[in-house]
Amino acid sequence: MNSVNTTKTSSSSSFTKRSDKAHNDKFVLQYALGGLLYCPALNPKAAGFITSKKYAGLRSVSLCLEDSVGDNFVEEAENCLFNTFESIYRELILENVRKSELPLIFVRVRSAEQLLRIYEKICDYELLTGFILPKFDRRNAASYIEVMTEINSGKQNIYCMPILESTEVIDLKSRLQAITEIKSAVDTISKLVLNIRVGGNDFCSRFGFRRPADRTIYDITVVRNTLADIFNVFGRDYVVSAPVWEYFGTDPDGQWAKGLRAELALDRLNGFIGKTAIHPTQLPVINESLTVSEEDYKDALSILNWHDGDGLAVAKSPSGGRMNEVKVHENWARKTVTLASIYGVK
Repeated sequence: MNSVNTTKTSSSSSFTKRSDKAHNDKFVLQYALGGLLYCPALNPKAAGFITSKKYAGLRSVSLCLEDSVGDNFVEEAENCLFNTFESIYRELILENVRKSELPLIFVRVRSAEQLLRIYEKICDYELLTGFILPKFDRRNAASYIEVMTEINSGKQNIYCMPILESTEVIDLKSRLQAITEIKSAVDTISKLVLNIRVGGNDFCSRFGFRRPADRTIYDITVVRNTLADIFNVFGRDYVVSAPVWEYFGTDPDGQWAKGLRAELALDRLNGFIGKTAIHPTQLPVINESLTVSEEDYKDALSILNWHDGDGLAVAKSPSGGRMNEVKVHENWARKTVTLASIYGVK
């Protein structure tokens, strides 16, 4: 097996989001979103917090034109979005901020037509990482794919992140066929798909559910089963991000944070990487959950730097407490080393 040269990182990541070559490495970038901060595009303060480094741990932001904006305010929200990009670009020109200090910026749109219109207005700023495609399903997949292919025919590499949250995905009668067909559609532009995202709250709303702060999304059986099916279909080929946690607060030991940590632990256990954040206080908790334990890091390096001179492909871990098997654990090891390079080692 080829040797992998990886240096142990501290808890403070050295990953830079735009100046580093990793920004153009999809394998690395897909793990680097951390907590994706959800912000209505109507927010006139968006440019300020994006450029001021106000929120520690802000790695990515979603400027939303969809559910967070009333149907009668879409045009106003689009204009506000354009002003936000112009303001960020002005700060760069004035050298008040560097590109490497900006979070990854995504725009959540309502339709493929809006996506193209928005892109044509903001593409020259070269600030956009990609678009978020809500309620992505069999009805709109073709139109989204056509537009994503069109805008990537130029010099920029613009990613997308489909959100699976439609009724056909939660409905048991249609789920398997729907997810399978959606996956086939997504695969046609796989190089442009940064993450697959899931709408936990949308799934809950179909049944009138809302989890309390002391329970996780995995306690709601019908939603848990849906998440498992989505991951089963997509998880081998894409990074799948976990659903939003709707509680927040200023007390890091409050119930909101305890509940979030409990759900994050189950997210990781079930393979989900990253999470949508609806408040800045959630960001440190989400990012901390993505740091790698020292034991995992050492095991991952041992597996990726395996020397099979004695013919063995299995051995006890450096700590002596568990088994490392090259063929079984190689995918896990690559993911673990990548996360460590971005979020650090505990």
